[in-house]
Amino acid sequence: MEEMNQGPQEGRNPPEQPPGGEQGAPEGPAGIQQDGAAKEANKDARMWAMFCHLGGLAIFVIPLVGNIVAPLIIWQIKKDDFPFVDEQGKEALNFQISMSIYLLVSALLSFVCIGVFLFVAVGIVDLVFLLIAAVKANDGVHYRYPLTIRFVK
Repeated sequence: MEEMNQGPQEGRNPPEQPPGGEQGAPEGPAGIQQDGAAKEANKDARMWAMFCHLGGLAIFVIPLVGNIVAPLIIWQIKKDDFPFVDEQGKEALNFQISMSIYLLVSALLSFVCIGVFLFVAVGIVDLVFLLIAAVKANDGVHYRYPLTIRFVK
C-alpha cells in the first residue's frame, strides 16, 4: 500500500507541462508567456470593453464626432462597474481623439496633395488597430494602442 503513495507507477508517464512555465499558461507572440493576472476573467467586462473599442466605428453613423462620442458614452456608463472597462474605455477614447486629430491634419494637408494619401492611411490604421483592440479586449487582454496621445488619464 505504501508503494502506491510514493509517486507515479512504472509504465505511466506523468502529465507533460509546457516548457518554461506553468501548465495552461497562455503564450503570446513568439512564445512569450503572458501573465495570468493580465487577463480579465469577467465576461461582461470583456464585452463592454470590446464595445468601447468598436464604438469608433460610429463615425460611419454620425460623421465627424461619432468615433469619439460612442466610446465616451459607453465608458462613462460602465467605468464604475468594471475597472477593465474603465481602462480600455480610456484607451479607446484617447485613440479616437488622436485619430480625429490626425484626420484633421491630413485634411488640411490635402491642399498640398499629400493629405489625400495620409487621409486614406490614417483611416486604414484606425480601422485595423480598432479591430485588433476589440479582439484583444474580448479575450480579456489589456491592450494599449500605438500612435496615441494620452488625453484622458
